[in-house]
Amino acid sequence: MICAGLDIGGTKIEARLFDAGLNATHSHRVPTPRNNADAFFTAVGEQVAWLRERAGGDLPIGIAMTGVVEPDTGLAQTANLPISGQPMAERLTAVAGRPLPVMNDSMALAFSEANGGAADGAAAVVGLIFGTGVAAGICINGRPAARYGGIAVELGHCGMPGRALARHGLGQWRCGCGRDGCIEAYIPGPGLIRLAAHMGMGEIAPPELAARAAAGDAQAEAVLATWADLSAEALEILQMTIDPQIVVLGGGLSQMPSFVDRLEAALPARLIPGTPRPTLRLARHGDASGVRGAALLARMTAAEEPWTS
Repeated sequence: MICAGLDIGGTKIEARLFDAGLNATHSHRVPTPRNNADAFFTAVGEQVAWLRERAGGDLPIGIAMTGVVEPDTGLAQTANLPISGQPMAERLTAVAGRPLPVMNDSMALAFSEANGGAADGAAAVVGLIFGTGVAAGICINGRPAARYGGIAVELGHCGMPGRALARHGLGQWRCGCGRDGCIEAYIPGPGLIRLAAHMGMGEIAPPELAARAAAGDAQAEAVLATWADLSAEALEILQMTIDPQIVVLGGGLSQMPSFVDRLEAALPARLIPGTPRPTLRLARHGDASGVRGAALLARMTAAEEPWTS
């Protein structure tokens, strides 16, 4: 069965068509309208139309998006899109002509990588995104886990442990959600830039920071060591609450050289002695994993709840 996905983030809406073997055949990106809900849903509708045109008719289409959609109310809650409080099912039906299944982007990452990806066959898989923010999703036995309220595993908005902040002399930095001390304030891309500035390097992009560390810059290495230690605290929370076999890492920051090596080196010191360590792996499908997970969701939903065009 051919299927398709939409990957909706703060900067782009990507439409991708997949054949029956889940090989991508066509893709199309447009900028995400940031300030107007009507313009946003219009753009989504145009991407749906583009997919149908390429497929020669209607087909299963799923959506992966930043933020959460509350299962009971269907309302979107997101800091990076202009649709918080919008009734997603109603608005999507209006632009697409029928309901479209929606999944959080980190859940889509976990779903994709648990099915033909870096965690294929694992019983418990967490997908962890290090991008503009930090988000996590979970799959059990290859299927997305139910999330009451849609917020389970939203690791980025848990508090960074006080012991970690004290260890590095850090304060409770303000998060984009409006609260202080969230994990997301410290370890995604913007958090690493902020950490480098705090440690006296100024605003420096992560690739340059990694390059300086590789060239022997002690200050850059100290910044990355602090970042890895803080990130290991976040991984320890996942291990103590979910105990996944595999944590699949995605997002733009995960492409930084030695990303996995640094996390693996920092993690043992944060775990209780004797606690089994999760296997850390980069997403096999890279930045296409989220949209692939959305397509998988569409195919699964179509098989379980058939529709006709």
